Amino acid sequence: MRHRHLPTAAVALGVAVLLDVLRVWLPSIITIFGRAAETPAELLGAFALCWFLLALAAPSLVRRLGSRPVGLVAAGTLAASRLALTAAPGGRAQLWLACAGLLAGLVWLAATAASVDRPVPGLALGLAGAAVGHGLLGTEDLVWRGGVLGWTLSVLLVLAFLAASAATPAPPAAAPTTGTGTAARVTGARSWLLLGPALLLAGQVALAPALWSAAFVSGSRDFPGLYRSSVGSSSLLPVFPVLFFLLAALHWPATRLVRVLWPVVLLVGAGLFAAGWLVPAMLLTGVGLGGCLALTDTAATKAAGPDGAARGVPGADGVRRGYAAVGGMLVFAVATVVYYATYDLGYPNGWVPVGTAVLVALVAFAGPSTATPVLTGTPRWASVAPLVLLTVVALEIHRPVPTAVPPRTPATVVRVVAYNIRMGFGLDGRLDLDAVARVVRAGRADVVLLSEVDRGWLLNGGHDTLALLAQRLRLPYVFAPAADPVWGDAVLSRFPVRSGRTRPLAAHGAPTGAQALGITLDLGGRELAVVATHLQPPPGRGPVAQAREVAAFATRYAAGRPLVLGGDLNTEPGEPAFTAFTAAGLVDALAAARPLPTSPADDPRQQIDHVFVSPGIGAADVAAPRSTASDHLPVAVTLTLP
Repeated sequence: MRHRHLPTAAVALGVAVLLDVLRVWLPSIITIFGRAAETPAELLGAFALCWFLLALAAPSLVRRLGSRPVGLVAAGTLAASRLALTAAPGGRAQLWLACAGLLAGLVWLAATAASVDRPVPGLALGLAGAAVGHGLLGTEDLVWRGGVLGWTLSVLLVLAFLAASAATPAPPAAAPTTGTGTAARVTGARSWLLLGPALLLAGQVALAPALWSAAFVSGSRDFPGLYRSSVGSSSLLPVFPVLFFLLAALHWPATRLVRVLWPVVLLVGAGLFAAGWLVPAMLLTGVGLGGCLALTDTAATKAAGPDGAARGVPGADGVRRGYAAVGGMLVFAVATVVYYATYDLGYPNGWVPVGTAVLVALVAFAGPSTATPVLTGTPRWASVAPLVLLTVVALEIHRPVPTAVPPRTPATVVRVVAYNIRMGFGLDGRLDLDAVARVVRAGRADVVLLSEVDRGWLLNGGHDTLALLAQRLRLPYVFAPAADPVWGDAVLSRFPVRSGRTRPLAAHGAPTGAQALGITLDLGGRELAVVATHLQPPPGRGPVAQAREVAAFATRYAAGRPLVLGGDLNTEPGEPAFTAFTAAGLVDALAAARPLPTSPADDPRQQIDHVFVSPGIGAADVAAPRSTASDHLPVAVTLTLP
């Protein structure tokens, strides 16, 4: 009995390590292989899916060689890839290391599934533990951190995973199918099948630490539809998704009522996420997902046969579980690719989590379930309290940035930086917000207009890029959703923000959503209107229609006050979209430094990042400093107000 918790620990730690690799693999597919939409979407999707299709051969390999030797080799490869990713310089090396780690992780899942018939405790603790760990790191992956702390924690995690895997006793051989004795059918395939869909729902909605700051600090009457950096203590509300998930997954009896209740709650939570109601979506999806996992857990017994015990050669049920685990991860891959592809196809992607939740609900509702909690005999506090405590610690460590204070005398000079940060990923494909912060600080910015701000896209690793950058710069922010609730534009300012508005822009055939964010800054007795946007041109055309909408919105919002408008406008000087701003009476603040190419960052040829101002505002000290912290260069300008 002393080894009864080792399989649970091995599964939980393995899920955490695999998630670390996935958080590198997913953005590497987009930024390195995809090169920010330069690679055709069909080729990108095929490349991503091929690794999951290759893993479908893993259960057959496990059946021939045994679950233990295959599992240990795969665990070692996964662990080595995980550590190598921290040392990788980015680029192609990072991409192939992430692919190798992903494939090894999928093979490890197939081998582990073949020998573990009750994985729900390990899966639940692994998902919750990974979420809490990500929160403790401020949603900045351990893989990207490096340094003494990063390496120490990475090595400890990997060693714990390898130790638990090696110490787990070999499973008994498959039960004999002939003779007088019979063995109860080994179950667990449904639980393993739900791992992939659960990863998507947990990382996208239920257990996404990046949403803790993006969802729980929302707008107010003066900031409708906007999200602001909070002031003071962190909210404890994010503790509850983790708490409810674990209680439902590990300690709630599977009665007839909850067999219907949990799938319904999960579907409602996913629907609320698609509608943009992030707070209730996290709570309901968390408890619903945990409950659905618990519904798939079924007690089972298995008889040990005389042959193959040392290698743990699985029988038909073990192979079935292996295929279920890999098949569930294939569902994860397809849903993730479809979620990303909708931005190129122009269809809303909120239905992807809803469709995934439907699958989870159907699998959970079908078939028998235990009538007792998964962790029978284990006190609730033993598995729940440590993770909840760590969640509270995470919230207290990563407090929001302080509020801005107006200057004692009215400011007349403002330094503005407009920067498309590509979700914080540099040209090497690595998340490096320190490099982004260095570029902004070098620009001596008072006000920063950011485009392509990600606040929790699982596709990019699930980081709250805005909060991480704001903490580094010590600047409060206002965020406006564009393509979905956690992707859009933001303004950071050392001056207090008194009010704000956001206007969704009509697509005009463009696949990705866009908006115009207007805020009012208090410069110490006088006000400055600032508008940040990221125009999205339709295929083969310029964003002239959106440019006219933004220009009209900006002039109305300014209402006679000094106005600054900027961002990634995806148009060059002289083009119709650029002319739409000058025709509205705005002035090109970068005119004195033209030509001023900003894209691509390593060989700038296009002038598509701009700053416009209202007449009477002086512009000087224009710069586009060279940097590969993004695929764009920032533009900086000093503005003198009349």
